[in-house]
Amino acid sequence: MTPNEADTLAEPVLKPSGELIIPAHLRRLVLTGFMGAGKSTIGRILALRLGWTFLDLDAHLEQRAGATIPQLFERHGEAHFRRLESTALASALGRPNTVLALGGGTPEGLTNRLLLEQTPATFTIFLDAPFPTLFDRCMLQNIARPVLEDPEAAQLRFAARHPLYLRLARLTVDTAALTPDQTVTTLIAALNQAPYCLP
Repeated sequence: MTPNEADTLAEPVLKPSGELIIPAHLRRLVLTGFMGAGKSTIGRILALRLGWTFLDLDAHLEQRAGATIPQLFERHGEAHFRRLESTALASALGRPNTVLALGGGTPEGLTNRLLLEQTPATFTIFLDAPFPTLFDRCMLQNIARPVLEDPEAAQLRFAARHPLYLRLARLTVDTAALTPDQTVTTLIAALNQAPYCLP
């Protein structure tokens, strides 16, 4: 969705109390995408506007495991980490009125995709952007991202994940030219208008 398209969307619908309306049957909005897509930043703004809770799946997993993700990888390997990720996702999807930001690799697991597709009242949104845009965003952040130390390998990983993000999402928003606030406004307007938000 381009910025011009975003400008033409109707303003988000408000309740008489001033609260934003999204389809009443939705209880969880899930944000997916590659690193740098803005899942956590946009998720926090979206949750604040909706009066919902924001939950970052990686942080939720670390809290449950009592260890950081790098520590879990080092101690137990990726297979064990992915099992922990699936149980953390199942736990997160049990929470109502929650905006959930997934880890970039979460959709790679079949178990995770099934959980997301089969949990009622759950709507998945893909925050998309070209790899060079995502890479540049990550470079501007003061966050250690070992995956990006080899840009070519990171781009291959992005290319492998992109079809999974698209397949899983019921709504895709191109965030390349949008600020986080513009992205959230676009999302809410789309949720108000779109027939794919029907139960």
